[in-house]
Amino acid sequence: MSVHETIQQQVAGHPVVLYMKGSPQMPMCGFSATATQILKLCGAGEVFTVDVLQDPEIREGIKQFANWPTIPQLYVNGEFVGGCDIMKEMYQSGELQKLISEAGK
Repeated sequence: MSVHETIQQQVAGHPVVLYMKGSPQMPMCGFSATATQILKLCGAGEVFTVDVLQDPEIREGIKQFANWPTIPQLYVNGEFVGGCDIMKEMYQSGELQKLISEAGK
């Protein structure tokens, strides 16, 4: 299975997916820590996370998958949402809470 296929399977197989550095319990960068906090504040129950530091192929592949150069990256219902800055903006407007509450429906 190619890296692209693995990522596609992860994104399609879970309502909320966050590609990040580290884990929600131990984020390895400030942006990943902020992203996990925002998801908690949105009431995201089950978030499938992928630690890109554990797999260099995924780390590079995810940047090409969404044509987005930075990590973290959030996917909801198979769609790319954005990185930390976009998550912040969407949270402040209330848009992310709505998107998360509808995830998996």
